[in-house]
Amino acid sequence: MADLLLELFSEEIPARMQAQAAKDLERLVVGSLSDRGLLFEGAKAFAGPRRLTLAIAGLSAKQPDVSEELKGPKVDAPQAALDGFLRKTGLTKDQLKVEKTPKGDVYLAVIKRAGRATAEVLAEILPECFAKLPWPKSMRFPNSPVRWVRPLHGIVCTFDGEVVPFQFAGVTSGNTTWGHRFLSSGMIEVRHYDDYVEKLHKAHVILDAEQRKAIIFEAVKSAAFVHGLEMIPDEGLLDEVAGLAEWPVVLIGAIQDEFMDVPPEILQTSMRTHQKYFSLRDPKAGKMANRFALVSNMIAEDGGKEIVAGNERVLRARLSDAKFFWDQDRKRTLESRVDDLKPIRFHEKLGTQYQRALRIGALAGEIASAIGLDDAAAEKARRAGVLSKADLTTGIVGEFPELQGLMGGYYAANDKEPRDIVEAVRDHYRPVGQGDSLPNDPVATAVALADKMDTLFGFFLIEEQPTGSKDPFALRRAAIGLIRIILENELRFQLQPLLHIVGEIHLDFVVSRLNREVTRAARKVEDLGFLKPDEIEQIEAKLKRVGPSEMELESVGKFVDAEFDVLSFLADRLKVALREKGTRHDLIDAVFSLGSEDDLVRLVARVEALQSFLKTDAGANLLAGYKRAANILKAEEKKDKTTFDGEPDESLLALPEEKALGEALASASKSIADDVAAEKFVEAMGVMAKLRAPVDTFFDKVTVNDKDAKLRENRLKLLARLRATLHQVADFSKIEG
Repeated sequence: MADLLLELFSEEIPARMQAQAAKDLERLVVGSLSDRGLLFEGAKAFAGPRRLTLAIAGLSAKQPDVSEELKGPKVDAPQAALDGFLRKTGLTKDQLKVEKTPKGDVYLAVIKRAGRATAEVLAEILPECFAKLPWPKSMRFPNSPVRWVRPLHGIVCTFDGEVVPFQFAGVTSGNTTWGHRFLSSGMIEVRHYDDYVEKLHKAHVILDAEQRKAIIFEAVKSAAFVHGLEMIPDEGLLDEVAGLAEWPVVLIGAIQDEFMDVPPEILQTSMRTHQKYFSLRDPKAGKMANRFALVSNMIAEDGGKEIVAGNERVLRARLSDAKFFWDQDRKRTLESRVDDLKPIRFHEKLGTQYQRALRIGALAGEIASAIGLDDAAAEKARRAGVLSKADLTTGIVGEFPELQGLMGGYYAANDKEPRDIVEAVRDHYRPVGQGDSLPNDPVATAVALADKMDTLFGFFLIEEQPTGSKDPFALRRAAIGLIRIILENELRFQLQPLLHIVGEIHLDFVVSRLNREVTRAARKVEDLGFLKPDEIEQIEAKLKRVGPSEMELESVGKFVDAEFDVLSFLADRLKVALREKGTRHDLIDAVFSLGSEDDLVRLVARVEALQSFLKTDAGANLLAGYKRAANILKAEEKKDKTTFDGEPDESLLALPEEKALGEALASASKSIADDVAAEKFVEAMGVMAKLRAPVDTFFDKVTVNDKDAKLRENRLKLLARLRATLHQVADFSKIEG
């Protein structure tokens, strides 16, 4: 067994590409080795600013020998068939064996291949693997068909300490590499992984990205502590900076006081996006401090003073731009910017951001009423919905799109809008991700729900649903956010009526747009001058009258489909959310499929009660009894081509066991209906539990398919009554087990 050391040394690789490139390199090389029967003990890949490294331990010195048997034609087959088989195998007739089979004797070729040396195999497969690395962006090499991320300067490839010779992109493999660009000099000769890591460290290169991250994190914390400050955590920035420095050195710089009246989110975003600085917080004041932490890739003789001064000058220019945008944006009210949304296209088939803002406003008012807010709060929700997208026209959001919504809140506060409108504009995108917080204010909640429902309905209407792993419009995230808002705030309303309202709002915009197009068409006819004014008026009136009605007739099916599809999509997302908490997805189907349950809070309560019930013996046995009844009904209804949903005739209940079941069902049906209506789901399960005994006894003592046709029909109706009674709680046919 021997070890493989591989390094690709190049110009600076973009930080965002490094981690995936290391994974891809390991995947491609390990896959190629496995395909050729080469086993190993372990593999680990590393990535840094200027190098990708792969170390594989315990690799076989040569491929195993392979023996392969191939069956050929029958012994009495035509000569042409035998000649073809010999050409395929590369053998002579004397080298073939004859094997007896039930269909006659056939020729058998035994082909033995000796395994090649691993170094020879590596020289063949590694250039192929390098060429297959799937870089997001790549460069074409001069006079070469090779595309790679950055110019390649060197390749280290040693196996068992010896160089594996090959070429890639005009570079020949060897056993020498380079250390830090500025803190080391000369080439480094390496043979094995251990001395490679050690020599790189002496040359001021930390190979492992996780080690670099840990060093940066601890250094920022320590440097901040010296100033009485603390680090504002930023995992994404930490990952990126670890990919920019081979020998990270943390320094602290200062932000000029003139910029500290700019919202901290602007400062933090500007420093993070443009300069890769960490923001610091003053724990005593509870706000962002006028200090930042930068990560240098250099040990400076003056302790970093010049580096800090240079970065402060650059930051001053960056923050001057941000402050300019902030000051300019506040010269106009948010309300005055709403009309500026008209030329901004949201989606080709869904209109402009202006139209979307009006839709969200209209829907937010309806949702506010649905969740129990008064008329004044509903009016605030409408206004906040209309204002919600206005910050898209500001300079700050143009520079930093990730601040949309948040900046709208700042501008609304600057305009002296009421607090709940400010919060609604600020928080209407929330929750953005799984760990994001929800809107706190009821008005903000209504606007956030409106934003997500409009997005979901609109894209389902134009048939842009997520497919497989593709979700370009983040509809899954919008659905999960909507579900979280409803469940965690325990909001009680039915989704389907609101989705119908969303559809009506969208339809109004479609029809009004068509009316405008028709009017423009009529005006074009008038401009031609071929018709008299009264004739033009008749055409315009007819176009207006016919156009929308045709549009409505054509679109009504799509709007109904969109309502159903969004509801189904939300049900699927709810399953995912609840499954993570241990709730069975089939029980969600069982409740949802009744068609009358789209109050998510009540639905979850029903599902949880049903899950608890089915864990009991009574629940499991009743489910078994239901399935037996349902199977009988399905078979008999198919045979008779009818249903048995009518009420059973009490006078035909001859046996005591069927009388007992009939009485139990009559009592249980009313009790379950009352308990479900009162949302006493646990109590409803208790009533169902009492049905276990009469159901079990009925199947033990009563023959359903009696020779007497009337008795048979009545007993089938009794089973249909059982099915209908249980379906008041859930569709038990959807329950597995």
